[in-house]
Formats: sequence, structure tokens, C-alpha cells
Amino acid sequence: MALGERGGWDKSESRYCGVETDFNDDMPHLLSFNLSSGGFDFVVASLMDPNYRPSLMEKDIGGGSHVLPFAGSDLVLSPSQWSSHVVGKISSWIDLDSEDEILRTDSETTLKQEISWASHLSLQACLLPSPKGASCANYARCVNQILQSLNNMQGDSWELWNSFRLLCEHHSQLSVALDVLSSLPSANSLGRWLGEPVRAAIIHTDSFLTNARGYPCLSRRHQKLITGFLNHSIQVVISGKLNHGVPSVSLDSALDHTGTNVESSQRHSLRPYLDYIAYLYQRMDPLPEQERFELSYRDFLQSPLQGHNPLFHIISDEFCTIEFSNYYLSFQPLMDNLEAQTYETFEKDSVKYIQYQRAIGNALVDRVPDEEASSLTTVLMVVGAGRGPLVRASLQAAEETGRKLKIYAVEKNPNAVVTLHVSELLGSFGDNELSPECLDGAQRFLKQDGISIPSSYTSFIQPVTASKLHNDVKSHKDVVHFETAYVVKVHSVARLAPCEPVFTFTHPNFSTKKSNQRYKKLRFEIPSDTGSAMVHGFAGYFDAMLYKDVHLGIEPSTATPNMFSCCASSSVCFVESYFDTGLQIPAWFAIFFPLRTPVCIRPGSPLEVHFWRCCGSTKVWYEWCVASPNPSPVHNSNGRSYWVGL
Repeated sequence: MALGERGGWDKSESRYCGVETDFNDDMPHLLSFNLSSGGFDFVVASLMDPNYRPSLMEKDIGGGSHVLPFAGSDLVLSPSQWSSHVVGKISSWIDLDSEDEILRTDSETTLKQEISWASHLSLQACLLPSPKGASCANYARCVNQILQSLNNMQGDSWELWNSFRLLCEHHSQLSVALDVLSSLPSANSLGRWLGEPVRAAIIHTDSFLTNARGYPCLSRRHQKLITGFLNHSIQVVISGKLNHGVPSVSLDSALDHTGTNVESSQRHSLRPYLDYIAYLYQRMDPLPEQERFELSYRDFLQSPLQGHNPLFHIISDEFCTIEFSNYYLSFQPLMDNLEAQTYETFEKDSVKYIQYQRAIGNALVDRVPDEEASSLTTVLMVVGAGRGPLVRASLQAAEETGRKLKIYAVEKNPNAVVTLHVSELLGSFGDNELSPECLDGAQRFLKQDGISIPSSYTSFIQPVTASKLHNDVKSHKDVVHFETAYVVKVHSVARLAPCEPVFTFTHPNFSTKKSNQRYKKLRFEIPSDTGSAMVHGFAGYFDAMLYKDVHLGIEPSTATPNMFSCCASSSVCFVESYFDTGLQIPAWFAIFFPLRTPVCIRPGSPLEVHFWRCCGSTKVWYEWCVASPNPSPVHNSNGRSYWVGL
């Protein structure tokens, strides 16, 4: 690993760093020099002599078959060397949209020949040159043809990239490589790439500055960009010539991360740049233990199991889920009785119960004056008590505040066994696990001046670029999956605008005309310096006010820190005791509402979105659509694809 180790836990592809090379038909030497002497992990190498043109070979006398000028035979390297250490670089001269018919034909022929050769070699990826002009239709057509039978491709400026991938129908195997130059666009413009399928960042040597000791270094903005890429498993490739007068003596003063004493004469000319990238990589803050455990859940869609389809096996939003031997056992807490092992996992979320305990304690103090503490008893109802974690939190709050308390624990599971009522039925979107319906049903036991914990909760959404999530949904090849809300640990997404509130529920609600149906029209303004961006869907969150200033939530700007483990209403849960990890798991991940057709937003063009919460006699469901700039169909009309059973 060129960039070294980070505590032994980092297994992402960003650990590896490559170098871009010129054409060399001696591939063993090229690989040995750059890997053994240079310390790089892989090379981005031209596959064919840059002087080759099919039309010139056809003019040769004889008309017989010709051996193409490839970079070496397939036998000069082992299959594992080709697949692990070589990324193919397609000839930079090709122009498939040229007005010159000969050049266009040569380009198409060469592209197909080189890709075919790369496929034969089992290369992991190929790097395509960027389109030469604004038009790229023929280029994209040819690449799309190739993608139908190949496994991986790479592309290279956002507008060109977007046109290209639209023409290729968002193919899941089409990725992008970014050139990192000395001048960077705005932070918002750079941020939109985090939701795109970026596989590599090519850093040119002229993008480096020179530090006081003569070694290459990067500006603070470049450092932040590169570490951000590394954190998103984007590999770095060094390109260019040595542009810094690195001292030939005192090699130990260089940032030599390998600890190997390499003679100056053998030192790769680009090794100082590799050492600097390794320095950035190794000084990155280590991920907290919790984040490390969540790595496998990043950008992994988890969808609700419909009550009428018990064989649907994707992980559930409103269900508690156990993962065991690659099978998912899903439950509906409102319909199924949970096992003791599952409850045990739910009860490990200490931060959540501390917040509830604080809220209950504050409510008791507000309701019962000190002089009446020994004589006045408060009646408390726990709605959905499970095995009693909220009951214990309530009793602890009463003891700490010196108040007398009588508790009614309401639990539908017979095996799990008012002035105030408490519930923890919140989901990723706040109300998506029927908290309004459950608390409304229990409200008849509450006094007119009674207190509900939570007292209110609000859902939030924001538009995101999420290419990976879109392609994962698209892979099912049906409308149903595009009309389903998914719980996901969002990571490789670009958040294009701040969150906006959607639905708010307040408890108790003594209105005579109360309804849990909701409708909200939202308008998002994308910062003008972002440039154009693609909206693949909406990330959803919630924030709950438990009591007065005690809140609980996952909305990014106000999220409660360090909420771990699961709860009976949590939006995702895995029973970690099966694996003896000893780790706690987040109570809530975000929820993701996909769009069947992604929407391209131009600078200065607002995004208008409509959301509905609909209620029927047996189910509750969401509907959503985009109204501007381009109208989309209403998703999940009448709850045809996704719903929560009452």
C-alpha cells in the first residue's frame, strides 16, 4: 500500500495510490520501476502506441493481418498483475465526434480495439479521455455499446460528464475520474462530486506548491479536497513530470512513509509527490470506533417489508431486523411480537434513554412544586413499553427529582411485560412508524393539562446527488423500488441545499378536527456557485422535542450526538450480539426518497417539491413529486408500492 497503514482498520480503496505513465511497450520494466522503485500501487498506462491510426495501417501494401501496436503481450505480466496493478489509459487523440470522417472512424475503431484488449487483460478499469468539444453524442453512443458487455469504465467537468452519463442511461458501471488542477472551483461546486461515482482523482504535479525545504506540498484547499476524496474511497493518481528541485541528499528528511532506505539514484522522480499524499493520508483523523463499525452500512439501501409480501427480503425501515448468515429476519413492531434477544439489543441505546430521562425529570419538576413533592403522585403512561427501558428511565427520573410516580406500561406484546405519557415510536422521518396514530390512540387516557413526551416532532428533507443509491434502486428494473422510501447510512452523497421542514406533529392534540394527513410544498435554492447538479432523490431526517429544551434527532444541523444501538421503533437495527462485536449501533439512519428520473438543476433555477402523508383505513403512506424545473410523476400514488400497515 503506497499510502501506508492507518491503524489496520482502513480497508477502503483510497489506501492505494497510482501514477500516470507514458506509453512503454516494456510493461514488466514499467511496472517494476513504478511499483518496486517508485512505491506506487498501480500504473495508469497507455495500452497502445500513440502513433497508431487504423487508416494508416489499411494503406500498407499487402493487405494482410497486422499485429496491433499494443503495450506488450498479455503474457509479459501475470493475470493478477494486469488486474491488480494496471489501469488502462485510452489513447488521448481519439475524437469520436470530429467533423473529420477519417479521424472519427479511426477513433471509434481504436476505442473498441483498446477496450477489447483491456477486457482480455481483465483490467479493473480504463480511463477515457474527456470529450473534445461540447458535443459528445457519438462518443457516448459507442461507450454505451461497449458498456453492455463490459464490467467497468471510467469517464472525465460536470456538464460533459452529465451529458455523457445521460446518453449512457446512468449505467451503473460508468464512473468518472477528476483532474485536480492548480486552480480549484468553489467548495459547493466541488461538493457536488461527492454524490457522483468518482473512482479516481488525477493530481498533476504542477498543482503542487513548494515548501520551505524544497519539497512538494498542496494548498490548504487542495489538502481538504484530497483528504475528502480519500475519505470517500477515491483513489489518487499522480500525473506529470518532476517540477520541484527536491534535494538529492538527506533522503531521511523527505516524507518517506515506507521507512525504506532507497538510494538517490534509484528513487522514482515522482516519489516525493507520493510521499506527500501518503503524509496526508496517514495524518487523517482515525474514524471513531462507531464509524468503523458502520462502514459496511454506508450507502446500503434498506427498505420496508410490505405486510402482504413476507418473502421480500430487503431490510426494513419500520421493522426491527436481525442479520444472521446473510438472511434478514424482519419484524413489524405494531403487528409482530419481538423476541427477548431483540429487546436486549434495543435497550443498549444509553444516550437516547438519558435524553428521555432528562425530559421526564424536567416535566416532573415543572408539574409538581417542591412543597407538594411528598404528597402529589404523578401518573405516567409508557406507550410501547417493551421490556421496560423507558419505565426504568422514568423511575430514575422520579428518584432524582424526589417526585412520586405511578406508571402504566402499555405494551401489546403479552410476553414483554395518566398525567403524563411517554413514547419512543419515532422513525427516521419522525412520523413514518405511526407515532401520530399510536399517541392519538393513547391520548384518551391523558388529562387535559397532561404532558406528552415527545411533545412534538418534525420531519426534514434535502435534495441530494446520490448516484450509487440511484443505480442500486434502478437495478431492480421496476417502478415499485423507485416508489419506496429506504433507510440508509448516507455517505457518498452531495447535499445540495440546507434541510427544509416537512411535517410537524404535536402531542397532545385535542383538536376536534385533527387529521394526520399532511401536505407540504417546498422550494430549494441551490447555491449559485455550485453549478449544475443532478438530484437523484431526497434525504429525510427528523428532530423531536421531548420536553421543552430536551430534544432528540438526526437532522444534520441539530443532530443529537452519540446515539447508538436500536430501539423498538428504530429505523434500522442489527442484533450485534450474534456476532459478539460488543459495538453499539445507531438508533436512526436517514431515510431516502428516490426519483424515478433524476432532475438536473441549473444555477439560479429553484427546485420545487411536493410531499404528502396520506392515511387510509388500513395503512399510511407517502407520495412525492418534483414540480419544477421539470415535472415528475407523483411517486407511490395511493400507496401502490410502499405503505405502513395500521
